[in-house]
Amino acid sequence: MAVKTYFVCTNCGAQTTKWYGRCPECGEWNTLQEETVQSKPSVSKKASAKAGSARTVSLDEVTSDSDIRYTTGIEEFDRVLGGGIVEGSVILLGGEPGAGKSTLLLQLCGNVCGQAKVLYISGEESSSQIKLRAKRLGIDTHNLLIANETDISSVINTVREHRPDLCIIDSIQTMEVDGIPSSAGSVAQVRESASALTRCAKAEGIPMIIVGHVNKDGAIAGPKVMEHIVDTVLYLEGDRYLALRILRSAKNRYGSTSEIGIFDMTDKGLFGIANPSMLLLEGAVTDTPGSCVTCVMEGSRPIMAEIQALTTKSNFSVPRRTADGLDFNRANLLIAVIEKRGGYVLSALDVYLNVIGGLNINDTASDLAVASSIVSSLLDKTIPAGTVIFGELGLGGEVRTVSDAEKRVSEAEKLGFTRCVLPASSLRKLNASRYSMELIGISNITEIKKVF
Repeated sequence: MAVKTYFVCTNCGAQTTKWYGRCPECGEWNTLQEETVQSKPSVSKKASAKAGSARTVSLDEVTSDSDIRYTTGIEEFDRVLGGGIVEGSVILLGGEPGAGKSTLLLQLCGNVCGQAKVLYISGEESSSQIKLRAKRLGIDTHNLLIANETDISSVINTVREHRPDLCIIDSIQTMEVDGIPSSAGSVAQVRESASALTRCAKAEGIPMIIVGHVNKDGAIAGPKVMEHIVDTVLYLEGDRYLALRILRSAKNRYGSTSEIGIFDMTDKGLFGIANPSMLLLEGAVTDTPGSCVTCVMEGSRPIMAEIQALTTKSNFSVPRRTADGLDFNRANLLIAVIEKRGGYVLSALDVYLNVIGGLNINDTASDLAVASSIVSSLLDKTIPAGTVIFGELGLGGEVRTVSDAEKRVSEAEKLGFTRCVLPASSLRKLNASRYSMELIGISNITEIKKVF
């Protein structure tokens, strides 16, 4: 068989026949790695004629096992999966180093071990290290089998020998396929390892959770085809120096991708937070200009978040803009709308924005709250205590309607808020008599003084 050499981008998986300093597809620097493969001989017409055809069956005759799920005992984890782990499914879990991936999976093992047999295959930690962590977390290791192996053939043989109810691979970047000359973690090794593990999981009907490393942009390292092969892709997000962790689904063949799980990281492991709003609003300031509470939707649940803004005279010719927890480009857009449509001068001021608690907000319904906090800091006026604000801002200065307004208002009332500033179009769709709190509708940025 002929040997072929090509270069593969570790960021996007693009292939080229020669090395470049910069990937021609994604533009990343120094991401092309050399891969050597042996090309398979072409199949002759005579050989293809001898090959058998695939067995077909009527879809009506197929029995559905989509409702066969294993609950993990971690409510937030099951929420993201859509109710539990489906039999024979393959789940890819990624996240930054130190986010808590291995800790979360070891806790999952402790919950499942009481009713099922779990096989934990680690290519990064020794058995004694895993035992030490399990002891620290207070996990019952009954029915938990540990193996330290990196060869994919040995891993698959171990799975078939023990036939566990759940298999965990930590991590895919340490696995190697015999016959591929590249080192572990390369694009070819990760692709073939993921493909072999997926075939094993489907053939044996054993659910499998695979841990994947992430690159500097936060995406799972390796070829993109790996994410297409698996059934579910999960990301564990959060700053390693903060306690809040968010489990987010990027792909799920057996459930919704709009749900998230929220955890609190402690020395005893990750614990689900049933009411994250209470945690995020703990210690919120109500007597300082620039502080504002908004309600954003994360999946199907409303979450309260505190946004803080600070405007100050700039010492530079070009004022500084900083946004932590908010999209930087979106923040600049809102500042431009406030200045052009609202009539507030910010061109000579530094503007600093921050979301308390390490939460990253992508919901555009927070636009009005961000604008209110900026104006509050600019005018040095305090937003009245007990006020929650949400609404999307357009480039024309209009305050546009948002989805799930009823859920947001109900959540605010449940948490004891007495005033709610929302889009006038959303207010008209609500039955205001149902709520004991004051509802204030705004249709344009020029009416933002109603907030105060």
